[in-house]
Amino acid sequence: MQIIPAKTPGFVKTLFPNLVWNIPTQKKELYLTFDDGPTPKITNWVLERLSHYNANATFFCIGNNIKENPELISKIIEGGHTIGNHTYNHLKGWKHKTKFYIEDVRKTEELINSFDVISKTKLFRPPYGKFKANQSKKIQALGYKIIMWDVLSYDWDNSIRQEDCLNNIISSAKEGSIIVMHDSIKASKNLKFALPKVLEHYTEKGYKFKALT
Repeated sequence: MQIIPAKTPGFVKTLFPNLVWNIPTQKKELYLTFDDGPTPKITNWVLERLSHYNANATFFCIGNNIKENPELISKIIEGGHTIGNHTYNHLKGWKHKTKFYIEDVRKTEELINSFDVISKTKLFRPPYGKFKANQSKKIQALGYKIIMWDVLSYDWDNSIRQEDCLNNIISSAKEGSIIVMHDSIKASKNLKFALPKVLEHYTEKGYKFKALT
C-alpha cells in the first residue's frame, strides 16, 4: 500500500532545499537510480537492460553487498554508470546515533574508493529516505551530495500490481526526474516488469537516461 506518493510533492522539496530531488533541465533527460544492490543475477539483469537502450544510471550500493560482490561494482563502473553510498548496513538513520551512522557511511566510502572510481563522485542516499538533520549535515560536510528522488516506483512493494509500479513512473516522471528502483531480490518481480517498459517508453519519446554526477 502506497503511503508516500509516487511523485514527491513540491512543498516537500522546498522544506529540504539542501537535498537533491531532481535535476533542473528542460532537456529530455531522466535519471534512473537503483538502491540496495549489488545483487547477483538482479544487478546483472539490470545492466543488460540498460546496455540494450544505451542507458546510464546510478547505483546506490549497500557496503556489505559491495564486499560480497565486488565484481558487480566493476561491471557497473565499466558500463559507464555511477556508484553512490547507501550505508554499509542499510541503516534507518532515525534509529541510530549519529556517530555510528557516519561510521557506517565512511565504511562504505572506503570500499567504493578501493575501486579507484575516476570521478570520485560522492553521492549519498539515506536508506528509507530517513535520517536526522545532524546526520545530513555531517554527511554533507564529508563532501557528499544527498540524492533523494522525484519519483518512487514502489517496485519493492509486492502488494501492488506490476502495472501500478510501471504507472507510478510513467505518470510522474518528466525532464530531470530522479527515479528510484531497486536491484534487489525483493523488488525483482515488479522491477523486471516495469524497467524494460520504462526504458522503451521514454526512449521512443526521445529521452536519454543519464547517470548522476
